[in-house]
Amino acid sequence: LIFCARAEVWALGAVAWHMASLAGASGWTWGGAWGDEQEEDNEDEGGAVSRTSSKDCLILLIDCTRGMFDSSSGDAPFQLCMKCAKSVLLNKIISNERDLMGIVFFGTDKSKNPSDFKHVYILQDLDTPDARRIKEIEELLEVDDYAEFSTKYGHCEDYSLSDVLWTCSTMLATSGSTYSHKRVLLFTNNDDPHASRSDLQRQAKTKAKDLAENGVDIELMHLGSSFNVATFYQDIVFTGDEEDTTLPDPAERFEELLTRVRSKEVKKRSMQKIPLSLGPGLEIGVGVYCLVREAKKPSFVRLDKRTNEELKTQTKTICEDTGTELMPTDIKNYQEFGGEKVIFEREEVAEMKKFAEPGLTLMGFKPRSRLKKHYYVKPANFIYPDETVVTGSTRLFSALLDRCLSRDVIAICRYIPRTNAPPCFVALVPQKEELDDNNIQVSPPGFHVNFLPFAEEIRKLNYEETPKASNEQIDKAKEIIKKLTFNFQSDAFENPALQKHYRHLEAIALEHEEVEEVEDLTLPNTERIARRAGSLLQGFKDLVYPDGYDPERAGTKRKAATGGGGAAKRTKSSSDDTVDVEAEARKGNLQKVKVAELKEYLKSVGKKPAGKKQDLIDAVKDHLGI
Repeated sequence: LIFCARAEVWALGAVAWHMASLAGASGWTWGGAWGDEQEEDNEDEGGAVSRTSSKDCLILLIDCTRGMFDSSSGDAPFQLCMKCAKSVLLNKIISNERDLMGIVFFGTDKSKNPSDFKHVYILQDLDTPDARRIKEIEELLEVDDYAEFSTKYGHCEDYSLSDVLWTCSTMLATSGSTYSHKRVLLFTNNDDPHASRSDLQRQAKTKAKDLAENGVDIELMHLGSSFNVATFYQDIVFTGDEEDTTLPDPAERFEELLTRVRSKEVKKRSMQKIPLSLGPGLEIGVGVYCLVREAKKPSFVRLDKRTNEELKTQTKTICEDTGTELMPTDIKNYQEFGGEKVIFEREEVAEMKKFAEPGLTLMGFKPRSRLKKHYYVKPANFIYPDETVVTGSTRLFSALLDRCLSRDVIAICRYIPRTNAPPCFVALVPQKEELDDNNIQVSPPGFHVNFLPFAEEIRKLNYEETPKASNEQIDKAKEIIKKLTFNFQSDAFENPALQKHYRHLEAIALEHEEVEEVEDLTLPNTERIARRAGSLLQGFKDLVYPDGYDPERAGTKRKAATGGGGAAKRTKSSSDDTVDVEAEARKGNLQKVKVAELKEYLKSVGKKPAGKKQDLIDAVKDHLGI
């Protein structure tokens, strides 16, 4: 039953997204990986925070009463709220531009909303994020004093929170779209807005309950150390029967909102739904998921430089001899074999590519120790039971997983991912479900699909004999490794090339004069490395290198090899006799002749060399009548 309950949770990717989904923040630093600076010898290193995100519809409710503009202790709370709004907008443009976001002021003197409620001003209606909306927020942040804000929007304490929540409900109802998450973030530093009005308190609590019943989450972003949630907002935020009514530290939540991580959101769905065959008449339905995929820069769009209108690309195949356009039925494929062109019809090509129906077929089991690290071919997939393929798959999948875990074995299967895909062997590596201290799933139960190499793909290398390290050198290297061991997680590192690309796009779109600097976390922290293992590294050099040897100066320029090196090979090839192109053509070995030699031969016989290598080969054959 636990296995069944976890299936839907994992398939939707709903693992601890909560506030991190707003900013997509990882919170990873080199300091966290190396541990506390004051505890250099502590081997219990700090951890990294993983991030996931989810498509949603978000409204920021910002209190605009005079108390939010008090800057006596630093930045005014209102300014902090607008910084959060800007950060969330910028993140959503990259992570998922289809999310909707709106900003509503309450406690203003002026009003702007469809229901004509007083002291409620919709600054930005629900819409996708764009540069214009960000610039509008930047204009509010650039104001030194808030006299202009008072003139344009004003302040008023006599507002109704019920009207504010009603406005949010209207905005969500008229957005015209359905989204997986609908949330309202309420920013305020007043813990009792209706202290003397019990009727307004009752109305606000009733409206908050209505929103909760309609699937709208209200999250409180309270400011100020003296803020008491129990005074009023506890019944606004916790409208159900939740046992835990404690709120996270507001400082941490604001830090998450203000952190910028430019990361594209990917859809959390299975790549294929296929059967896993355990034998004749016994199949399990599974979904195949991709855990790792290269993040690439967004593709550019071609525009007409005169009108800036998007261009459409059309590709046509033209016959070289007649100049007429060829249809797909007029085109055939060929490959050379023994100097002959073997021509294939499209149907023959499709038939040759087809081996069997898509799916996984069990071949047998092997101990987990037989799976070597050097068998790695490409990133593994992950399979999870899918009842839509075969009913009852979850129970049988669970039994198979439990037995593989208890016996510490892997399943070897033939894998055909889709129609016309070539077969390959994979190892199904079992993974046990992991829960954190709060009983939240960290790792789902299932099988990792590790791709195995074929015999043709395994390379055997001849290693040169090298001097063996002494026991003293090995012990010193072990000490260095122990000192420089740190907590590494790939999902905590951003790609500096992608981040730089997004920052330049952002600067151009928002008309910023300077581009925000990119922190390259792939650079090693040399200062910390020197503090932790500087003396050990020097001792290791003294043990390995001879006296007077300077590794910084040695080996800066590689000398030309005298027996088999690259320079010697180039000299030898340049002194070889010219290849007999005619003899190679009659042997059917023209594919082995270099392009330069083919061109040289064609020039010598009065032919004009042009085109690719195959064109040159055809020209040589035409000349020789082969």
